[in-house]
Amino acid sequence: MEILIFFISFLSSVVGAICGIGGGVIIKPVLDAADIMGVAAISFLSGCTVLSMSVVSVFRQMRQGSGKIDWKTSTPLAVGAAAGGIIGKSGFQYVIGFFGDQNQVGAIQAMVLIVLTVGTLIYTLCSTRIRTLHVRNTAVCLGIGLVLGVLSSFLGIGGGPINLVVLYYFFSMSVKTAAVNSLYMIMFSQATSLLHTLTGGNVPEVPGVFLAVMVIGGVLGGLLGSKAHRVVSERAEKVLFVMLMMVIIGINVYNFVKFC
Repeated sequence: MEILIFFISFLSSVVGAICGIGGGVIIKPVLDAADIMGVAAISFLSGCTVLSMSVVSVFRQMRQGSGKIDWKTSTPLAVGAAAGGIIGKSGFQYVIGFFGDQNQVGAIQAMVLIVLTVGTLIYTLCSTRIRTLHVRNTAVCLGIGLVLGVLSSFLGIGGGPINLVVLYYFFSMSVKTAAVNSLYMIMFSQATSLLHTLTGGNVPEVPGVFLAVMVIGGVLGGLLGSKAHRVVSERAEKVLFVMLMMVIIGINVYNFVKFC
């Protein structure tokens, strides 16, 4: 079981680092489908894995010069995402307590992921016909980051494809620039989300060995993925992204039916 979990976190982190989606959008639904642990435990482990991957990937890509962080826009986005991470985690704990049934919460997460992923896929396929914006207002950036942070933390996915679509549309970023800026935002939102979980005493019971192998998988995946990001073309990156979205939609449909 540990070997399976390691490879899921490792491969997801490799792809997440290449495309800038964080990996959690793959890890979370795959582990939900495998029914290895409860929803809360999977969300926590997914967040820890994505955090380790994003830290390694951002600093490695900055050193390699394979991606440029737009500090003027991405920093307020990251700050907003950090605040949103706390709100999203609080919302997740509230929903868990309100329903009292983790399967119902899992169904809600799966449905939201389906909607977001389908929307992301449609936008990506039609992106050449969509006129993008060049937002630079700091307050607007904070607000956009806040919404992204709430969604990523509540869903336990780190940031996922929705980050990329937002960076494409609102800030007219290229594929590679959006990828590294997305990981920069994910790093902030997941760090504050984890800190909020730890200080609030809401850490779910998880096997220590699962946490260790997933974090190791995230680190190694982040290292390999950031290296691959440097050589993969934007066209290949976009094709990989579209294929992933289709797979993720299928897994989340399965999860929604299973949890219901």
